[in-house]
Amino acid sequence: MQFPLSFADMTLWLAIMSIILLATSELISPYYGRTNLLVEEGRLRAVALTVGIMFILSILVQIYLMAPF
Repeated sequence: MQFPLSFADMTLWLAIMSIILLATSELISPYYGRTNLLVEEGRLRAVALTVGIMFILSILVQIYLMAPF
């Protein structure tokens, strides 16, 4: 049985999720006023940065796989 998503599909998913999470973490920042969300801003920002780093690492893996040695 083959996994239905390729590495490029997962990289695209990571890119979209990192953009959404980073934008959300900035929009619910305490500098923009009081929000009634029950999400911890610090934890959301940590998850957003983690997903962003995973995206950058996946791009580096793709570059490494394309490089001729």
